[in-house]
Amino acid sequence: MAVKVRRQRPRRRVCWALVAVLLADLLALSDTLAVMSVDLGSESMKVAIVKPGVPMEIVLNKESRRKTPVIVTLKENERFFGDSAASMAIKNPKATLRYFQHLLGKQADNPHVALYQARFPEHELTFDPQRQTVHFQISSQLQFSPEEVLGMVLNYSRSLAEDFAEQPIKDAVITVPVFFNQAERRAVLQAARMAGLKVLQLINDNTATALSYGVFRRKDINTTAQNIMFYDMGSGSTVCTIVTYQMVKTKEAGMQPQLQIRGVGFDRTLGGLEMELRLRERLAGLFNEQRKGQRAKDVRENPRAMAKLLREANRLKTVLSANADHMAQIEGLMDDVDFKAKVTRVEFEELCADLFERVPGPVQQALQSAEMSLDEIEQVILVGGATRVPKVQEVLLKAVGKEELGKNINADEAAAMGAVYQAAALSKAFKVKPFVVRDAVVYPILVEFTREVEEEPGIHSLKHNKRVLFSRMGPYPQRKVITFNRYSHDFNFHINYGDLGFLGPEDLRVFGSQNLTTVKLKGVGDSFKKYPDYESKGIKAHFNLDESGVLSLDRVESVFETLVEDSPEEESTLTKLGNTISSLFGGGTTPDAKENGTDTVQKPSEKAEAGPEGIAPAPEGEKKQKPARKRRMVEEIGVELVVLDLPDLPEDKLAQSVQRLQDLTLRDLEKQEREKAANSLEAFIFETQDKLYQPEYQEVSTEEQREEISGKLSAASTWLEDEGVGATTVMLKEKLAELRKLCQGLFFRVEERKKWPERLSALDNLLNHSSMFLKGARLIPEMDQIFTEVEMTTLEKVINETWAWKNATLAEQAKLPATEKPVLLSKDIEAKMMALDREVQYLLNKAKFTKPRPRPKDKNGTRAEPPLNASASDQGEKVIPPAGQTEDAEPISEPEKVETGSEPGDTEPLELGGPGAEPEQKEQSTGQKRPLKNDEL
Repeated sequence: MAVKVRRQRPRRRVCWALVAVLLADLLALSDTLAVMSVDLGSESMKVAIVKPGVPMEIVLNKESRRKTPVIVTLKENERFFGDSAASMAIKNPKATLRYFQHLLGKQADNPHVALYQARFPEHELTFDPQRQTVHFQISSQLQFSPEEVLGMVLNYSRSLAEDFAEQPIKDAVITVPVFFNQAERRAVLQAARMAGLKVLQLINDNTATALSYGVFRRKDINTTAQNIMFYDMGSGSTVCTIVTYQMVKTKEAGMQPQLQIRGVGFDRTLGGLEMELRLRERLAGLFNEQRKGQRAKDVRENPRAMAKLLREANRLKTVLSANADHMAQIEGLMDDVDFKAKVTRVEFEELCADLFERVPGPVQQALQSAEMSLDEIEQVILVGGATRVPKVQEVLLKAVGKEELGKNINADEAAAMGAVYQAAALSKAFKVKPFVVRDAVVYPILVEFTREVEEEPGIHSLKHNKRVLFSRMGPYPQRKVITFNRYSHDFNFHINYGDLGFLGPEDLRVFGSQNLTTVKLKGVGDSFKKYPDYESKGIKAHFNLDESGVLSLDRVESVFETLVEDSPEEESTLTKLGNTISSLFGGGTTPDAKENGTDTVQKPSEKAEAGPEGIAPAPEGEKKQKPARKRRMVEEIGVELVVLDLPDLPEDKLAQSVQRLQDLTLRDLEKQEREKAANSLEAFIFETQDKLYQPEYQEVSTEEQREEISGKLSAASTWLEDEGVGATTVMLKEKLAELRKLCQGLFFRVEERKKWPERLSALDNLLNHSSMFLKGARLIPEMDQIFTEVEMTTLEKVINETWAWKNATLAEQAKLPATEKPVLLSKDIEAKMMALDREVQYLLNKAKFTKPRPRPKDKNGTRAEPPLNASASDQGEKVIPPAGQTEDAEPISEPEKVETGSEPGDTEPLELGGPGAEPEQKEQSTGQKRPLKNDEL
């Protein structure tokens, strides 16, 4: 017999408290509804936002550009970002950092560190013995890790987004290259923590691009699979991705579009930067040849000259994509010597011939990983700035064998738009149309462990085991559980990358350590001692590969089971719920399951409710007997992680970096505030000095007053030039406030005189219309009158008082000299207008909602109506037209009859301008009167 749970009515105060909490949460969320995305490229970044009323918009930077260079200039007392930092690269190349993302998650012996040093010799890289990584040594007192530099850039991107959205933003989706491994992804997450960003997801840039493409072509996706290849060559790398679009059935929302990453290929160093570096080397050689015999230094030894050459190489690459040749020229390249040389597209293609040979490589890798052929690919779409190079398109078109390459996507902004769509989908503040995203694991991950086995009686040996956790091109995010059987004591296991044979030898060196983590378990033996009479179901390790592609070990548990006799009493509901939850989290296996198996965590089926070990429910007859049931016990096991690829920053060091970046941001804000105060003071001085000679200012001031103000302004200007450099923000603001106070009376008199004509005209207009309205109201027949005598008298009194105030104030103002404070003030005029308008609006609203009185009937049963001309001609009085009408307009007629039971305002609308319909004739023929319009009163 089932136990009934008695329901109690919740207390009203508890409900109100819950409502209050929910309202408080909603109010707190309303100020931070916006989310952002950062498409973090090697050369530039694009930022996008979503906020209420602004769906998916690219953020403009301070120069009103849609993309911002990923460059930082770090000096002792100031920092520069974006275009400002790019201009500083020529003046101070050592302190200007670019392409630093190539150093993320890499130890000092990584080949990419040496490559970076060769490309940018002006930067001094120092060794960090704690993490075996490198730092940028800007000066003897100034050094930063690549994560800290990236944190600065992410914080700057957030400031751009907040300025654009006009509200604070914390939630973000950040794009990363698909080939980033675990160490590189963790480095980006640490940089985001330093910037104070809450990362909703690290999304692969190729996945973000594919999502953007699918979102804007949702109608073209159907149940037939469509295979699209995206070829993305950016500044630093090249990625080729095969994506399958298809409508699939989901449990939550029915049929929805889905994208699935089927294949990925990449080249870490093939991109526009390498082409520019080769062009720079060519230009440097040409400049040295021009100065041969002059005993001049090699231009390559001059960092400033090389920075100028790199900038010119970038421009040259872009121009040669559309022209057969171009003249490279730099004014004052080195030692005040100008440089000029002609470069052709043929020369450029010869310099990069080996690079163009590598273009088909990622295509072949993607096809192999997807196990597909080119015939199955419907379209090849270009993404990334470097795909604009004609030779790249020529080689790629030949490699894929298609008639043409698709260019129907914004190559620069697609990833940012896809990422911000994902940000809105992950945020609780927005509701977006579902789009299923199935990303793929690029680097397989497995678990390795050793176990002692007895091959023959008395002969023991160690057996090495491997279990694949996440296979190559398998979907993620995903959770997995691996069960270690036959262990009754503490042991270790290792988490490593799987087979990386698809990477070449050089790529393997760049990849870094193939060993991720050693996991040391403590407490396994104690758990067995705690439950000696229970049967062990193994040691279960729960792994999670989250949305960002970052692996984590959630927990490790020791699971035991035993059979217990069921008591006569029925189990309580809480006991049943506890057993169910225990079985779900235990992820039980069948008795004949494999030793040390790997299981995917899934939700239990709704149709077939199996027992904790997957055993089918017993028949009804057996249920009544209940001879025994299983009891499961779960013991948490202690875990010690030894990171082998790249140690994360310790929490104390991370906190120091967070504080350091916050201090730098605060310093920058203080500097900006001081500059703003200095600029405001300087602008006020110059503008006011100019105003003193303008007629409108001279009219309201005496010569003595102008001389006093001019003298104070000159003194302030001298102070700003001599002492302003060392003045604080407070001192500058105080000086400005002092000058404004001195000029306050002068400015007030000028501003008041500017406002008088418009304000007085508006007052006259309102007085005239109010007077006409009052006269019209008094002409309404007594039987139709809707206004009381008190109401009309009150309006008349306000009109008369306003006329009197205006005339008296104008007369008093005429007696005052222009240099004195005026008595006719614009705010007083506005106050009088508001008081008068309030009285008129009251009567207008009353007329709008008042129900007309029913007319008395005569002996014949018809209504007694006054003659049509009785209101005006018989009395010999001219009708004053209402506001907005001319004297030739039709006289005001009586309100139309309203049927009994109808609400005020339910009159039939009058049809105007109908064919052949003249309102005057229609009114006479029907015997009805035209309804009174509100604006005709």
